[in-house]
Amino acid sequence: MSGLRRCCYGFPSRHCFATVHQTLISYRCSDSRLLLPTTASPLNSRHPISVSAPLKKRSFSAPAVDYPLSGYRSRLTFWLGICRGRRRQLKWLICRVWRRVVQPGDTVVDATCGNGHDTLEMVKMVADESGRGRVYGLDIQKDALDTTSSLLNESLSPTERELVKLSGICHSRIEEIVPENSPVRLVAFNLGYLPGGNKNIITVPQTTRLALDAAKRILLAPRGLISLVVYVGHPGGREELEAVEGFASGLPADEWSCCKFQMLNRPSAPVLVFLFKR
Repeated sequence: MSGLRRCCYGFPSRHCFATVHQTLISYRCSDSRLLLPTTASPLNSRHPISVSAPLKKRSFSAPAVDYPLSGYRSRLTFWLGICRGRRRQLKWLICRVWRRVVQPGDTVVDATCGNGHDTLEMVKMVADESGRGRVYGLDIQKDALDTTSSLLNESLSPTERELVKLSGICHSRIEEIVPENSPVRLVAFNLGYLPGGNKNIITVPQTTRLALDAAKRILLAPRGLISLVVYVGHPGGREELEAVEGFASGLPADEWSCCKFQMLNRPSAPVLVFLFKR
């Protein structure tokens, strides 16, 4: 079977297997928190495509605003985009996982606000008529908080904006802003430097490890998630990934399901890490 590659991604509770060939891509997912687009039809007689989730009776169909692609060729292009590390598709994948975990009214944390796009997505996920949802955003850089605040003010209603609390502190100090015993469902990190900002100001392994310890302590809601995007193309990025992997490896398997999505032949591509609390 020359030219055939098989990869196994350890998604929570079960596994996802992707088999890639020059003329065939097959994707299967059996975890309830990561149901993905399904289809089964050949593009043509020479290049068959099969995407399925055979172990689940229900199928997933994302709304147009969330998954704008349509048709088998577009879906193939989408999955190839993920495999090639394209940011738009990676962003969609991350938000899709979040939406399988976060519920309206939840408490969530954006531990590294950056330009505020993740913070905005979180508000959309937790906002409901009860007004119980809360988003806590952190960033050590004032420019990042100013950009995030401006984006939220432009994109949210006054009621939704009140759900967000921004703080200019290090991501290792999460517990200082999240009220004690709040049932946090999601803690998200983007590790590296601020996009478009000073590349000399970066997250570092020491404080990131403290932040992960704190995230573990505050993640009180059932079936919560610690989500990380680790950028490794800058000095110190690879060491930070090793710190994240060391933390994840030490979590008890009966309480946590940990996985990562990494490009094998693109060493500078960002690495996705999901730590699911059982």
